[in-house]
Amino acid sequence: MSIKTRYTNLIKTEAERLGFLSCGVSKADFLEEEAPRLESWLKSQMHGEMTYMENHFDKRLDPRLLVDGAKSVVSLLFNYYPSEFQNPESYKISKYAYGSDYHHVIRHKLRELLERIRDEIGEVSGRCFVDSAPVLDKAWAAKSGLGWIGKHSNLLTQKVGSFYFIAELIIDLELDYDTPVTDHCGSCTACIDACPTEAITEPYVVDGSKCISYFTIELKDNIPNDFKGQFDDWMFGCDVCQDVCPWNRFSKPHNEPLFNPKPELLTMDKGDWEELTKETFNKVFKKSAVKRTKYEGLVRNINFIKKIE
Repeated sequence: MSIKTRYTNLIKTEAERLGFLSCGVSKADFLEEEAPRLESWLKSQMHGEMTYMENHFDKRLDPRLLVDGAKSVVSLLFNYYPSEFQNPESYKISKYAYGSDYHHVIRHKLRELLERIRDEIGEVSGRCFVDSAPVLDKAWAAKSGLGWIGKHSNLLTQKVGSFYFIAELIIDLELDYDTPVTDHCGSCTACIDACPTEAITEPYVVDGSKCISYFTIELKDNIPNDFKGQFDDWMFGCDVCQDVCPWNRFSKPHNEPLFNPKPELLTMDKGDWEELTKETFNKVFKKSAVKRTKYEGLVRNINFIKKIE
């Protein structure tokens, strides 16, 4: 067994021990295929007011600009599919935000993985990334063989679906590199047909500026009235394109206690949400990703989608 293979096996074994769903590795190199796609997407203004997407264009495409001497991108998936769901008579939040903020939970696991690598191998330089820097997570996960990019632009995996977080370690260590898997969307257009705001403009292209997740999380101004009545009761994020995807019938509940929701989140109905106080918001969403939209933002979203009697 070569030293590269031994190191690769060590990393994948440790990732599994830490609870990651899967782990794949690709060479830290320039993302040639993604460059023109990203440029076209930005020129078409599909990022809306997410101006940060315009920043660090080169770094998004080349991990060697993020980590000096980078040799490998280790991509990891972490399941967040819940075992219990919100009251069906409730305004909805995306399943990924049911429990504690994934940034903190997964970053802690990544740091532990990096420390373990250093303990076993020696001085390894690298950085942990959890949706927190200019890294094209889905592109690297696909390149590392963890799944394919679906028509809704999310990563999809056979037997698992898409309800998972993607994270990376970019390190200066040469490893065995995985190869991409084939696309298994076929002729299915379930996600395109189901999108409430028609944000999936064509297969594999999502206009972020029309996405319910963008409106309810990223947009700080008032939500355009053109979209009134199209939110399907989503007050934070949206899971429609994933919920209708046939591959997600294979989703299994996670076993991470920190991702379990507060009981109130599961029992509250629309009336409770419409009377939401800041105190209740802070209690239900303590350490939650929902804090990103703040109390005032969530109230704005609820007021926008609630039925006018």
